[in-house]
Amino acid sequence: MLQDLWNNNRMMFMLIAVLIVVLPFLIYYIIEAKKKHPKGLISAALSNMGERFGYYIMNAVLLLFLCSKFGISDDAAGWIYAVFYFLIYVLSLPGGMIADKLQNYKGTIMAGLLVMAAGYLILSIPVFGGNPGAVPMWILVLTCFALLLIAAGNGLFKGNLQAIVGQLYDNYEAETAKKGPEELAIVKSRRDSGFQIFYVFINIGGVIAPFVAPLLRSAMLKLDGFIYNSDLPRLCHGFLNGSLKGDDMKNLTTLANNSVIDGGQVGDMTTFCTNYLESFNTGVHYSFIASAVAMLISFFIFVATRKSLPNPIKKVKEAISVSKEQITTDAKEIKQRMYALYAVLGVAVFFWFSFHQNGQSLSVFARDFCNTNSIAPEIWQCINPFFVIVLTPIIMMVFAAMARKGKEFSTPRKIALGMFVAASAYLFLIAIAATNGYPSGAEFKGLPEAMKDSMKAGPWVLIVTYFFLTVAELFISPLGLSFVSKIAPTHLQGICQGLWLTATAIGNLFIALGVTMLNNFPHQWQCWAVFAGFCLISMGVMLGMMKWLEKVTK
Repeated sequence: MLQDLWNNNRMMFMLIAVLIVVLPFLIYYIIEAKKKHPKGLISAALSNMGERFGYYIMNAVLLLFLCSKFGISDDAAGWIYAVFYFLIYVLSLPGGMIADKLQNYKGTIMAGLLVMAAGYLILSIPVFGGNPGAVPMWILVLTCFALLLIAAGNGLFKGNLQAIVGQLYDNYEAETAKKGPEELAIVKSRRDSGFQIFYVFINIGGVIAPFVAPLLRSAMLKLDGFIYNSDLPRLCHGFLNGSLKGDDMKNLTTLANNSVIDGGQVGDMTTFCTNYLESFNTGVHYSFIASAVAMLISFFIFVATRKSLPNPIKKVKEAISVSKEQITTDAKEIKQRMYALYAVLGVAVFFWFSFHQNGQSLSVFARDFCNTNSIAPEIWQCINPFFVIVLTPIIMMVFAAMARKGKEFSTPRKIALGMFVAASAYLFLIAIAATNGYPSGAEFKGLPEAMKDSMKAGPWVLIVTYFFLTVAELFISPLGLSFVSKIAPTHLQGICQGLWLTATAIGNLFIALGVTMLNNFPHQWQCWAVFAGFCLISMGVMLGMMKWLEKVTK
């Protein structure tokens, strides 16, 4: 009886277990924020957490949803996903410019939340055009338009909320300066930890969100008399468009008969495929309602607390007289700083290209090469934010202990170490792929179902991979922002932060290559070797420039 209860509700039990583990960390961060940080940090963090919760519901399933609804290839879905991810970051620049021009950051943030809510509402409508096996092109165009709305709304929201958090600390430090230099030094040291708390709240939304769509999808399938199977959407589309043949036809028959709850034989295969696809994708559509609701909750939290949040103000430089020699020296220093920034941005491009495979090749790997029928492949994306929440205080303590002993790593060294850790994730996958003899994704899909099941890896492979990638993220993402703030000339801070976002966007634009390599390289390990190679080369470049970078950042 207990075994049946576990088998029928394992995703819900997993979600409860995750919440139980995360809750003490959430309480710790709230107490820490209230004791040592400016009033308003928690309000801003909660607004951001709600928005990220809605975003990660969609993000966790986007690539696989595009494949299951429209029957398009992994490659095509991957490029739609990559362009969307590119726009998410690039549109933060015009979003910031709009807020700067209007000098209305709070209004811009609220507009962004409403625009995103509209995008999610469009995605939540289960329109199939009469036949889920041949969805009309206009519905795909409508879906892409909804994604554009979400990216545009995110551009209005993301950077401007971070600017408000920065202003919180500017005001906090200005008030503390009246109490003396010692108190000011203590408060200034809390800015980094404040942004880390803000970052953790993002991941609290991210750790829960991946469960929503799979739970609703499984509930919808069960309501219609079906059982979830990750391979069936591809096979159903292939049958309905007449492209299915060979072992794939046998696999469809086997999986279809195993996916009917009453255990009966499937009668008309066309009817089964049509009904299964509609049920499968309707549950995902309904999950986007949760995303829209999350945007509205963030909106109301922000509206209710906006009076406690400051408006970012322009920092006016005082006019001072300088000599020509000083101007020449300053220009040379600025040039050196910008060269150093460009060098690190080049490394950042390859990091994001490798790291954001969680929604691309790693999602396809989880779907096809891991035993995830009991726990949907999208859910494994919660491991990354879970590790962020759990590991952040540990890494903070390690860095603090090293600093007390006078052995603190410079920021460039931490970034180089992060690239090595990222490479370790892919070196691990190389070993798994080579040991199991994995062929290309395209070849693997065509194998008999029994052979595929015998070759699939356990979910522990995903846990280890995400552990390495999360540690790398904690070394590179927040520290990269810190590096930019240190290296950027005073009058170019905004532009330099924009360049960091642009580097992130460029890395995201090419993430779809991961799916292409996974499905087309003769051996899967070759795909992971590309990512490992990029990370190791980037690490080597950073180490080669280390003395210069450390000198420039002093």
